[in-house]
Amino acid sequence: MGHLVGKDVYRNLGKKIDSLNVRVPWNETFHAILKELYTTEEADIVARMPSGLSTAADLSRFLKIEPVRLQNILETLCGKGLVVDLFVNGNYYYIPSPLVVGIFEFTMMRMDTNIDIKKIARLFHQYMNDETFYAANFDKSMGAMGIMRTLPYEESFPGAPGDDAYVEVLDYEKATAIVENADLFSVGHCSCRHEMDHAGRRNCETPLNTCTSFGYSADYLIRNNLAAKSSKTEMLELIARSKEMGLMLNADTVKSNSQFICHCCKCCCHVLQGVTTFGYPDIIVTSSYMVQSEPEKCTGCGACARACGVEAIEMVPLLKEGESLPAGEDAQLSKCRWKTIKIDESLCVGCGICVTKCNFGALHMDKRKQRVLHPESTFEKAIIKSIQKGNLQEQLFTDPHRISQKFLRGVLGGFLRLNPVKRALMSDMLRSRFFNLLRKGATMQGKGWLTEL
Repeated sequence: MGHLVGKDVYRNLGKKIDSLNVRVPWNETFHAILKELYTTEEADIVARMPSGLSTAADLSRFLKIEPVRLQNILETLCGKGLVVDLFVNGNYYYIPSPLVVGIFEFTMMRMDTNIDIKKIARLFHQYMNDETFYAANFDKSMGAMGIMRTLPYEESFPGAPGDDAYVEVLDYEKATAIVENADLFSVGHCSCRHEMDHAGRRNCETPLNTCTSFGYSADYLIRNNLAAKSSKTEMLELIARSKEMGLMLNADTVKSNSQFICHCCKCCCHVLQGVTTFGYPDIIVTSSYMVQSEPEKCTGCGACARACGVEAIEMVPLLKEGESLPAGEDAQLSKCRWKTIKIDESLCVGCGICVTKCNFGALHMDKRKQRVLHPESTFEKAIIKSIQKGNLQEQLFTDPHRISQKFLRGVLGGFLRLNPVKRALMSDMLRSRFFNLLRKGATMQGKGWLTEL
């Protein structure tokens, strides 16, 4: 590995991370982040790891590293959040962490004192506040899936529990139902607020301990001291507190076994800033709902606009240019009453926060006219993302030394690089058939558990 030290090893690692969940444009800031987080040996190992889940025994064979030594290195990498180890069916499976959700979040959630957290926070802030990152991932022409999906406030529907409109909201879009259906819980530092804290850019008093995870993700975070074990009661209390504070609830993009809920404030959250600062609304997968206004009930107070995390609402004058207030109106007293709501439907994520902040019934939630794609499972999400990036073959065939897998990777890679093929696989009918075939294939290989994640 000596010829790689200092020159190519981090560049190779950057290419590996770029091939994962999100695109990661290379620049000197990203290079500096990698050098802070990975030793050269760790960088070389992660760069050579398969993109899919692998056992330690498989990795030892792929990487040609003695098992005990490799196990020690993997444990260190997992403790730093740079590799994820999932405990499934009595075995540990390892996969490199992507930048998001992964390296950034886990680094800023770390509870140890073995890193210069202020320096790393400043580097992340510099990298994540560059439009290049957002443009590489969320330009509309790319059709990329967002990082997380918005959960509508259950209280934003008429009458809440028991009302017909509320009943239409499916469990996977209810924060409380996600918690009720989980069996393991963790809570840790919000990576965005923690980064803003150490970068000297935080302007809010929102609590740090709001990053909530569930199931196998919570297990990973707890085991590696990246978050603390919590309870169902504490999770529900935390969600209630976040609603009182007007925080946006954003979850994993899947319908089943959602792995996290973020409690986002618009002043710190990089995802929300991707919309408000850089203009990339597709970074968030919307809920199935959109806010609608009833202007005749609006008093122009502006509470809804102030509450909106993506700046989708503004207050506009009711009077046309040149018109004056009716006779007898006091301009100062009536300045609110002569404004009304304007909703930018291209930005509204359907969180319902504005509805709960309106005391006059001028807002309500309606079903979106256009269907929103929410993958059924993490398995489906990974497949869709891989199709979009053109590297599905790397997820399905992970053994770099088997000639048969090299051949299949090449054939499938060439097939998926044809744009009409990718578009066809995104259609409902063909996507369903394709997923069924992949599930059968995984089951035949003894990896049926993958499809249940």
